[in-house]
Amino acid sequence: MQKQYCLYSKPFSFCQLDSYFRRAALSRLRQCCIFFSCLLLLVGCQSKPAKNGITVQVQRVVSGQTIEVLNTNQQPPGIERVRLIGIEAPDLKQQPWGLMAQNRLEKMISVATSQQLVLQPVFLEPDKQEKDSFGRWLAYVWYDGKLLNEQLVKDGYVLSAPRSPNDKYDERIARAQEYARIMGYGIWNPLKPMRLTPAEFRRLPLNPTP
Repeated sequence: MQKQYCLYSKPFSFCQLDSYFRRAALSRLRQCCIFFSCLLLLVGCQSKPAKNGITVQVQRVVSGQTIEVLNTNQQPPGIERVRLIGIEAPDLKQQPWGLMAQNRLEKMISVATSQQLVLQPVFLEPDKQEKDSFGRWLAYVWYDGKLLNEQLVKDGYVLSAPRSPNDKYDERIARAQEYARIMGYGIWNPLKPMRLTPAEFRRLPLNPTP
């Protein structure tokens, strides 16, 4: 058997040092797992939407932050555009992230049939402002018990974008973004990150704001 040589006469041999570093690494890994589990628990806590919203039928997903809905709560019924509060999706020209965010939102509010995705009704929860400067409704969108504004951020498809005075779920959405960033999801993927925010992308000479 080959004799082990000590780095110092006492107290460690190379094997003992290796064992020490292994234990330290495992301890750090356990701490990280506990941290991620607690963070996931905090982000995943779901609260019920407020009662002062309305249920509408989704007609089309315009982008990762905008949908068109049929509002039958008014007469005559009409199509309205809804801007999800507290998030900013990549521009549709900002590939591949723009289309990925749009497709993700479409799948989140659809039921798959044998031939196509069928868009479903969603619940719109307002905040302090009813509409933005473009005339779009501003809302938190709930479907199947999930706050989609938050879920899109958590999955790494869109950015958190708090805008006063609509701040009801700002903290939840901010925690969701920190989770996505730590986990490297979607636009936070370290191998292929989104290097420009949507606003920065639109300011490029070849991508003027329409």
